[in-house]
Amino acid sequence: MLEETALVNVHREMGGKLVDFGGWNMPLHYGSQIEEHNWVRSDAGMFDVSHMTVVDIADAGEVNGEANNGARVFLRYLLANDVDKLKLDGKALYSGMLNTEGGVIDDLIVYKMAFGYRLVVNCATREKDLAWINKQAQAYAVTVSERPEMAMIAVQGPNARAKVHQLLNAEAIESLAIFQGAFLNKAERSDWFVARTGYTGEDGYEIMLPQAQAEGFWRELRAAGVAPCGLGARDTLRLEAGMNLYGHEMDEQTSPLVANMGWTVAWNPEDRDFIGRAVLEAEKAVGVSHKLVGLVLTERGVLREGQQVTLANGKASANDTDALETGVITSGTFSPTLGYSIALARVPVSFSGEVCVQVRNKLLPVALVKPCFVRNGQKVF
Repeated sequence: MLEETALVNVHREMGGKLVDFGGWNMPLHYGSQIEEHNWVRSDAGMFDVSHMTVVDIADAGEVNGEANNGARVFLRYLLANDVDKLKLDGKALYSGMLNTEGGVIDDLIVYKMAFGYRLVVNCATREKDLAWINKQAQAYAVTVSERPEMAMIAVQGPNARAKVHQLLNAEAIESLAIFQGAFLNKAERSDWFVARTGYTGEDGYEIMLPQAQAEGFWRELRAAGVAPCGLGARDTLRLEAGMNLYGHEMDEQTSPLVANMGWTVAWNPEDRDFIGRAVLEAEKAVGVSHKLVGLVLTERGVLREGQQVTLANGKASANDTDALETGVITSGTFSPTLGYSIALARVPVSFSGEVCVQVRNKLLPVALVKPCFVRNGQKVF
């Protein structure tokens, strides 16, 4: 039996094609995935992301008669990034949560809150994430509270913020910086948390609100000209933006240093220990063998996950595969914004310039670029 969000009925009403996504009955599209993709790039689209898991971490009472800072200490150990970077309530950072071997259990966003911290983790990894967090939390004076009563709606696109401001109390959110959030100050919506974050390469908001109020807000957004979009467009948008997807660019066997997440590892201060640090330091000292890159195929053909990436001194014959170093595409698709195929791939660090991808029985030449293709609707490579 698939789990369903509070918006499942309105998805059906608006023509959403519902599919199994990580055990959830979610809309893949509402008719045309490409139209939805282009709507987000040109105007504003909305996504039901209520399948994501919201987890609040707070200090547990007092220690020796004084308030403790257990949540801060705990998260500085749990996460590869450092929550001490968060100086103001509402500020957010992106981090990997690693295992003891330095692999990525999950990637997440953590917000500093007045009560402690709020984490938003992936639906597909919910059970193992919660088990890992609760296991590690046993050594700290903290409470771990999942918030299943919360829904989450992402509104993304160049006109997304303006359209949200028409409906919500703009005074509380219009001055938010990127990767910052705030609670609304309107009484009936005081528990709504609006964050200037997203997963599309466009500006916009991710709004956490009670499930009971989600359908009404979704309808308000639709009436304001925000297009409902499915998870198909969300995937092509994030891939154009060069954003990782768990289980593709990263997993428990993949180091953040290989997954283009090295910038999320806070090495300083040197005396801060975090799970997986020793393994990552050793890997950094030796040097990684592979890297995450972007690939561009401008001729006919579509790049797909699992296809082999090769480089053999300029040779491009399928008969030469025995002599080739190889990489693999982790995510690939046709880019509606660019009009040709793009991919993210894990390849040997020696790869540069032009490489080849094996598409069926052919080796097609592709350009190797930085792992980001489109931001704010514009080509960036």
